[in-house]
Amino acid sequence: MHRRNGLVSALIGLLAACLCWSASAATAHPAKAAHPAPAPADSDCRSLAPGASDAAERAIAAACRQVAAGVWYTWGGGHGARPGPTYGQVDPTDPASEHDPERLGFDCSGLVRHAYAEATGEDLLNGVASAQFYTHRAAGRFTAADGLSPLLPGDLLVWGTSQDLHHIAIYLGAGKMVEARQSGTKLMVSDVRLTDTYYGAVRVDPGPVTGQVFRTWGTGVWTKAAPSVKAARVYAFPGPTTVRVECQKHAERVTSDGYTNDAWSYLPDYKAWVTNIYVQGPAWLPGVPTCTS
Repeated sequence: MHRRNGLVSALIGLLAACLCWSASAATAHPAKAAHPAPAPADSDCRSLAPGASDAAERAIAAACRQVAAGVWYTWGGGHGARPGPTYGQVDPTDPASEHDPERLGFDCSGLVRHAYAEATGEDLLNGVASAQFYTHRAAGRFTAADGLSPLLPGDLLVWGTSQDLHHIAIYLGAGKMVEARQSGTKLMVSDVRLTDTYYGAVRVDPGPVTGQVFRTWGTGVWTKAAPSVKAARVYAFPGPTTVRVECQKHAERVTSDGYTNDAWSYLPDYKAWVTNIYVQGPAWLPGVPTCTS
């Protein structure tokens, strides 16, 4: 069986916005998001605990400069061609966003993108909250059950589900975070909300990427809990995505988009599998070992 090595597709770009605690989140969790956002829990925006990397400290400083400047949350803000504040868009589900197109600012993932770009000089986290949490530049991930004790300043906190992470913020330490929270508010320091929608955290490693790195193709490509189309869905790639592949194995035979293949790749950042049909390269990926378990 032959596969194309270069797959050129006209792909629809993902809307560069994240549904931070706006009316979109209120629809899914009305009991928790029906009330206006509280005032910042603390105006002291800085790293509040030891142990952070130099890059994480610089990312916090970059985010805190935006807080000090009184920058607004704006839906879709910060997702221009380059990191930095942009004018937002109207969220049709949130009446409070009507002025977002007039406000230069950030949404939640836009702020994270800007902070780490300022810290590293590279656009490491260009994407929405889900893409930032599942980054192939992760040094470690933590679940909600881990709580805050293993976290360091600069870690990224996320809320939602594995299929829909809708909010992200930067941990400061001591139970505090800096965030772009919702329309009608400015960037703020808040208490970390350990609600039932808190999903976990990721620690960003700006250094060289380890492991075998490939790129997916297609839109809405689901990763699976097991190497089978019938397995539970974990996360859908909205468009071409850079991924780390730990190993691959022959499993369920899949036919899709004119290709047939029984090879599946395990993606450690997602703890999930994807058919090799949607990984750019030959049917059996070069240099990737066979999974032994």
